[in-house]
Amino acid sequence: MPDVDVANPGLLPVGRAGWPERLPDRLGPARPGRAEAAARARGLIVTLALLGGDAAAVLAACGASLVVMALAGAAPDIPAASLLGWGALQIGTMALFGLYEPIEAEPIERLRRRSLAAAAAVGAALLIGGRAPWPWLWMAAAGLAALLSIPLGHYAEGFVRARLVRRGVWGAATIVYGEGAAELARSLTARPELGLRPIGIVREATRGVEPYRAAGSPAPAEERVEGAAIEAKAAEREAELLAAAEVAICTPGERDPARFAWLTRHPFRQVIVAHHAPEVETVRLQTRCLGSVVGLVVRRAIFLPHNLRLKRALDLAVTLPALLLFGPLIGVLALAVKLADPGPAFYVQPRVGRDGRTIRVYKLRSMFRDAEARLADHLAADEAARREWDRFCKLRDDPRVLPGIGGFIRRTSLDELPQLLNVLRGDMSVVGPRPFPAYHTERFGPAFQALRASVPPGLTGLWQISARSDGDLAVQEQQDSFYIRNWSIWIDLYILLETVPAVLTAKGAR
Repeated sequence: MPDVDVANPGLLPVGRAGWPERLPDRLGPARPGRAEAAARARGLIVTLALLGGDAAAVLAACGASLVVMALAGAAPDIPAASLLGWGALQIGTMALFGLYEPIEAEPIERLRRRSLAAAAAVGAALLIGGRAPWPWLWMAAAGLAALLSIPLGHYAEGFVRARLVRRGVWGAATIVYGEGAAELARSLTARPELGLRPIGIVREATRGVEPYRAAGSPAPAEERVEGAAIEAKAAEREAELLAAAEVAICTPGERDPARFAWLTRHPFRQVIVAHHAPEVETVRLQTRCLGSVVGLVVRRAIFLPHNLRLKRALDLAVTLPALLLFGPLIGVLALAVKLADPGPAFYVQPRVGRDGRTIRVYKLRSMFRDAEARLADHLAADEAARREWDRFCKLRDDPRVLPGIGGFIRRTSLDELPQLLNVLRGDMSVVGPRPFPAYHTERFGPAFQALRASVPPGLTGLWQISARSDGDLAVQEQQDSFYIRNWSIWIDLYILLETVPAVLTAKGAR
């Protein structure tokens, strides 16, 4: 076991082999060569995989841009070398914006960097394209390719990330220590896209560093033996975990400054101090130095007038072309509804909107005309269904839903398409907390009802791309609160992009 040359402030038990009681109080050891090589190899694999995905996305965006311009009769005859040069320029700007760093940023931040990199690449193309024989056509092609590369690159990254997660490569190896270490490690394991992969935890000072495994993972063979054999392995495992870790996280429950000092003297690439602060910004958090304390800058971006105008501009930019694109589909679905159950194909439902006022929300009818009577009879006869309704305000086997077409448009959320008219009218936004009926909203506490009513309701939201109907009222409250308190244009763009796969896979839909 390698010597760890730091003072032992109590994080690890005194007397265990390799951890002498007194050591010189100086900087910890360099990372062992084998562990450093493994970290570099992981980083290289992640970088190459992300580069490959981005290269494919950029080339696809360039090809699509040229096709669109050819259809418009304005495609320049761009040499292949120029096309490859443009692709290299875009990837180079993404590298400058930190998309290939060894410790991966979370998805919303990565989307922000990707978008800024695309804008920077277009700016560079302005300088380069001025010397081309067809500068305006070159700029149009480059601008369209950069715009298309944002969603294509986002989806390519998601595809790559899913496969790297499956192989245990995505995410920096992380040690979590302090009170609640196991709970925080479980949370990070459930969200691999955050880029932190727990490998060890420190629950108590007397227990040292323990290997962390996700629930259901089998213990290594050496941990299934008892007595001296497992004790002999403990010190070796601790050294291996500390050497392999790239990141250390101090949990919100840990308050011992000496233990935190131990973390800062170990050669982790990052040391993160976790903090319970659900009421403040947690995406791209800003801090201020206030002498001996750290100040967290609380932003309320969604309430600023210029941001509301920006959000409205995004709503119109999405809604107007969407109505033209989906108008014929809405007509076909309306006809299918009328064939399944004669009567109106559309219906208007009163729901709670901004400032608590009632708005009239348009939907394609997915239920029988006597839906409320059917629901009341079903809940009265089935106690399990009553409990499910009380928890989710939804039913997995809903007797109100029309057979065939009703279930289809609910699973795919196509019944919500007429709400594009609500967005056009200004009753709703494209992204925001879903507008619920009064009986649903009243189940939340007064404080959350007031927070929810402070912003426009949305056609899609954070709940729709994650838990959806699998999330109970507590999950809905957590996700809607997170969205409102962390709003930025990047979160809206992220939710819009993630809505497409969520709808196509009908994740959590009922």
